[in-house]
Amino acid sequence: MATQIKNSIKSASRVIGNTWPLYSFVTSNPLSGYEEMPFTEAVVHAKKDLGVKVFPDASIFSQAFSKDEMDKDILGRLLKENGFNETPEHYLKRIELLSEKEKTKEYSVLDVIMAKWLSSFMDEGLAEWQMPYKEKGFYTAWRQLAKYDNDLNIKNIAEIPKTSLKALESVLDDVSEDYYESIFRYHLSALPGWTGYINHRNTYDSPWQKSYPIDLQDYLAVRLWIAEHLNLDIYPKSTSPDNDTAELIKLQQLFLCAWEKRFQNRVVGLLQNQAKVEVINAVPDAQLVFCIDTRSELIRRHIEEKGNYETFGYAGFFGIAMDYKNPHDGIQRKSCPPILNSSYIVEDKPQNGKLDKFEANLKRAEHLKFTKYFRKRMKNMLPSTFGYVEGSGVFYGLSMVARTFFSNKIYDVKKRNQQDHEDLSETHMSSCEENSNGISIEEKVAIVKSGFDLMGWKNFAPLVVFTGHGGHSANNPFNSSLDCGACAASPGRHNARMLAKIANEELVRQHLLKDHGITIPNDTIFIGAEHNTTTDEIVIFDSQVPKSHQEALQKLKASLNSAQRSATEERLGVKNGVNLAKKKTSDWSETRPEWGLAKNAAFIIGSRDLTKTKNLDGRSFLHSYDWGKDETGNALEAIMQGPMVVTQWINNHYYFSTVDNDTFGSGSKITHNVTGNFGVVQGNGGDLKMGLPLQSLKSTDSEMYHQPLRLSVFIHAPLDRVQNIISKNANIKNLLDNEWIYLFVIDPTKENEISQYTEGFKWINDTQKTSTELKEEPREVFEDSMA
Repeated sequence: MATQIKNSIKSASRVIGNTWPLYSFVTSNPLSGYEEMPFTEAVVHAKKDLGVKVFPDASIFSQAFSKDEMDKDILGRLLKENGFNETPEHYLKRIELLSEKEKTKEYSVLDVIMAKWLSSFMDEGLAEWQMPYKEKGFYTAWRQLAKYDNDLNIKNIAEIPKTSLKALESVLDDVSEDYYESIFRYHLSALPGWTGYINHRNTYDSPWQKSYPIDLQDYLAVRLWIAEHLNLDIYPKSTSPDNDTAELIKLQQLFLCAWEKRFQNRVVGLLQNQAKVEVINAVPDAQLVFCIDTRSELIRRHIEEKGNYETFGYAGFFGIAMDYKNPHDGIQRKSCPPILNSSYIVEDKPQNGKLDKFEANLKRAEHLKFTKYFRKRMKNMLPSTFGYVEGSGVFYGLSMVARTFFSNKIYDVKKRNQQDHEDLSETHMSSCEENSNGISIEEKVAIVKSGFDLMGWKNFAPLVVFTGHGGHSANNPFNSSLDCGACAASPGRHNARMLAKIANEELVRQHLLKDHGITIPNDTIFIGAEHNTTTDEIVIFDSQVPKSHQEALQKLKASLNSAQRSATEERLGVKNGVNLAKKKTSDWSETRPEWGLAKNAAFIIGSRDLTKTKNLDGRSFLHSYDWGKDETGNALEAIMQGPMVVTQWINNHYYFSTVDNDTFGSGSKITHNVTGNFGVVQGNGGDLKMGLPLQSLKSTDSEMYHQPLRLSVFIHAPLDRVQNIISKNANIKNLLDNEWIYLFVIDPTKENEISQYTEGFKWINDTQKTSTELKEEPREVFEDSMA
């Protein structure tokens, strides 16, 4: 019985994803456990398991029509091919009518009780008084304290089994093993935010998990024992197949496919025209490498317009699988993709001759940290709460006035403090392995060469700037979601500075030339920088740039300032957009400091020649790639295995946060309450919110901003090379066959002919055809999932 329980929990846990904490808010597919199924089948199962919306509603489709984002001819053809013979307008009203019949998810008494216990146990330092017995684990701590919960009416803990396994065995004693998985799935999906965070703590080796363990078995044991104790039903509610629901899913699927096809056709048209342009490659005045992030597309285009500059796209951790140790608080945080294990630790140490100033800077930070801690203690401790609030009212009032009316000045001060730290320090890298003798030259060379290979680097400018990125905002629990996803929701500047330092090492350059034939000119200097995606300012960390490059550096800075002005004006739609952008960073009342990755819909892998001068509207991830320099296909395979998969996570996170913001998102910021230092809930309880707030996805409560489309990937490479990579990677083939991703190949060996992948290695050359071979499956899938 014990083995069957454990196996059933493992199988049932596919219904939940990972809920990431606020301090490292990484976007991920909340339905990752369903990715082995075709997309339509997966969302049907999720609809049943989680009780959620899985397709855009009628109002979103209607807005797409009004903004000319959907082609009625394509939609009309799709509808008729699937037996719907009325007009698109008729079926839009039908979707609206059928959607009204969908039930809104409600929290049960059991959900409320569990959320209360989970928020107390999983607190990560926000509460002044911690729950007792936490070090013994969730089940044992709950058992010790359960008799004090008036909702449970437990008189003696002796009536509660001593272990979580025994508790589950007692509850399931008269239940057939055939029902275990469905019961567990039902209860895990009741609070997917909380169970997702339990999953996250166990998956990513959280230090809180080491000290205060909790797992899904503990959660289910407590929940099911309480359910039985209170005479609540432990079985899933039976649901019969519904013709209306099956029809709604089918219609929504067709509308979504038509919308996606319109977007794909526009990108195909742009790439077909641009691919024919011959570009003369000359040595530019400077080269800048940005993250593949969609927000980089805008600033790259504006920089290229300002002078003889070349830009590249590369995953924003810059190929260094590292943790960054913050000198201000000693906390070590991941700064590379979550799917990678960190190999290195990077920290800042004082530059030669700047030790005193470096330490003084740290001391100021320590004083500030203590002041914040003191204020928190005074506000939260019962004896001082009322007196402190009364006495400090004037101070906080003035602070609010300053942050409201002088937010630009506050931004400038914060920027100077950050710049001072970077100017006084330099990055140092060590190995995560115990008893390591440091980083070998071979490792350093491999890091630099990998970046050059993936980007297809041809020549080197005198200035090469590796530009990480980070967002800046005030009073925003989700501020880490605006940082670099490739750096596990940390700013990318530390990775950028580290790569620049390695690439500047003379011994590294010698080995690149000797072992790999890569010649870096003596006058090429690599520099780290940071792109502030909220203001479009690029700060260059240039304290160690030699005098010989100062003139070129000052010219580049002037161009970057000009690019910032024109980029913010385009992005915000106002004159002098820089001032408005700065205000958004420090204004405590700002609900939309920036849009993050909203509107993402495409990933373009190829030379910048494909997209240069084209306005992609900040909707495309851009990864540099030169098919001619990648004869083995290894570089492209690495891009498809890593960045392509990660961008699919991002895309699905935004998709599902948009179509059901209550479950997959986090609702309105206005009613957010931070819980446990790691998450938010709406109001005073309920489920832990797992996704993006409403304000990160919509212009207003009802007006769409993000367009929920699946990711379309465009690769500039020989088709047989791409097909070979797909055949070797079952995970990539699975995502493509099941239509979690669409793939288009621009074949340079066939006059840039564009072909679209369909299931089973079939390729469509006619770009006007539908982007999916729709199958008559939603009705059958729905009935099967409800059985």
